[in-house]
Amino acid sequence: MGYRVGLIGLGAVMMAICASPSYASNMYRYINADGVVVVNWAVPAEYAARGYEVLNHDGIVIEVVPRELTPEERKDLALSDGLANQARAEQERLRAWDESLLRRYSAVDDVESARDRSLRDLKIRISILRSNRRSLRQNVENYQANIAEGERAGLSPQPVELESIKVLMREIASTEKAIDDRQVEVDRVYAEYARDIERLRQLQDVISLRRSLTAPASNSD
Repeated sequence: MGYRVGLIGLGAVMMAICASPSYASNMYRYINADGVVVVNWAVPAEYAARGYEVLNHDGIVIEVVPRELTPEERKDLALSDGLANQARAEQERLRAWDESLLRRYSAVDDVESARDRSLRDLKIRISILRSNRRSLRQNVENYQANIAEGERAGLSPQPVELESIKVLMREIASTEKAIDDRQVEVDRVYAEYARDIERLRQLQDVISLRRSLTAPASNSD
């Protein structure tokens, strides 16, 4: 399912509550006809066949209900079992992800701070590698300058100088690969934290919605 959440309006939620006395239990997340992810107290019949997620009071996924099979697909036991297994695996993945986020972070700012720390460490490593590359290139230039000066004096390049240049060039290539690898890691870390931030926002949206609906009842006591 996508990551963009469209929470239904408060009036619509209240109508759903009145229609369902068990509103204080689980909530559901599904995709509507516009492709927007919706959280509600029930899944409309026209969307249930597409599959949906069941959420507990913290917004954590506790069940993934797969899409409904067509009559032809139901005859294929391997396909049916495969979809069921995929749903269970997705359910466990989302549950573990949600629980981990709520355990580690109390706000989106916490995720952003953790992201910045991770990226800062990686960028320091990249800076060090780039500094090393500059030093290696300077050493190559120094050898090349010595060789050029000797040639102007009629001397042939020394084998040790040529070999040193080859070694340095290999080290430069290795350092450049390390820089590229670290940059790929920077992009990966940023993307992972972006997913965590969006997922935590979803969880907090569900929790906030539930609190906003239960608060009046508690205040009236």
